[in-house]
Amino acid sequence: MSTLEGKRILVTGGTGSLGQTLVRRILTGEMGRPESVTVFSRDEAKQHYMRLDFLDRKAATDDIIYQNSQDLLQFRIGDVRNYPALLAAMRSSDVVFHAAALKQVPSCEYFPLEAVQTNIGGAENVARALRENDLPVELVVGISTDKACKPINVMGMTKALQERVLLEANRDCPKVNINCVRYGNVIASRGSIIPLFVEQIREGRPVTITLPEMTRFLLSLDRAVDTVFEAVRSDRRGCTFIPKVPAAKITDVANVLMGENKVEVIFTGIRPGEKIHEIMVSEEECFRTIESGDYYVILPVLPELRDGVDFEAALTSEYSSRNDNIAGDELLQLLTEADSEIRRFATN
Repeated sequence: MSTLEGKRILVTGGTGSLGQTLVRRILTGEMGRPESVTVFSRDEAKQHYMRLDFLDRKAATDDIIYQNSQDLLQFRIGDVRNYPALLAAMRSSDVVFHAAALKQVPSCEYFPLEAVQTNIGGAENVARALRENDLPVELVVGISTDKACKPINVMGMTKALQERVLLEANRDCPKVNINCVRYGNVIASRGSIIPLFVEQIREGRPVTITLPEMTRFLLSLDRAVDTVFEAVRSDRRGCTFIPKVPAAKITDVANVLMGENKVEVIFTGIRPGEKIHEIMVSEEECFRTIESGDYYVILPVLPELRDGVDFEAALTSEYSSRNDNIAGDELLQLLTEADSEIRRFATN
């Protein structure tokens, strides 16, 4: 597609930290000026505060984003579990960014059926709407997670199936490009470890880390949105886009965030469903993974969606946070660059 110029855009789960950053970036016009941007979510309170932030507080955004918010941004209450509500929103959409999800690992472990109904059922409702109706939708980008790769927890399992449900729909929807993006720990996202560390350090409380060996991929919200835009620019179908990003030991992250303000570190033990290291491309996916600049692209698992094109695999082993960890000044620079995002979402 390459551009969002003149497109009617729907963002499911648009009140989340990724959703808000995606909307903010779309409103800058960097991918072209859309005709409209609709935030679709079930939480009226989050929509209320997002509306205030984007529409009524000019000082909070630059003039371009503020004016575009006034002109382009719309809000719609609805749940991706509710097929009629989702279909109604998709009837007036050219591009769908499907970010709605239950994403916190412990919550999904305690309420697995809820995760199934949102993460898998929501994706199936998107696919069903495309299959059963003559919709104007040209592009769907599903937002996934590294936890979908070799999943051991409910959140990862449901997101892995979300990927498959969306990507498989390309077979029945030849007029639509359906792709996914998969990335690691977003530094400032709600529920992630770094805003928790920031709060613990600020209040002088001990920093809680599960295990000293724990590693994670780290990327900013803007880098996550860059990955989404990479999928927009591509003319591929049925692919999963993976950013090449650094990884770090969580103990190093905590030490860098402390700076001179050292506090006690307590190791609490691994949580239900938690991995020690995260993987973004598995050994089994390596043979169908290619490079595209700053991204890996996993080609479709279904051979009929690969169009029989020859390609050279970019990886010979899994892409894991275990390897090539950053620390010290390099890690400090990454966290410093994301500081405004951390402050924005740590208290929301």
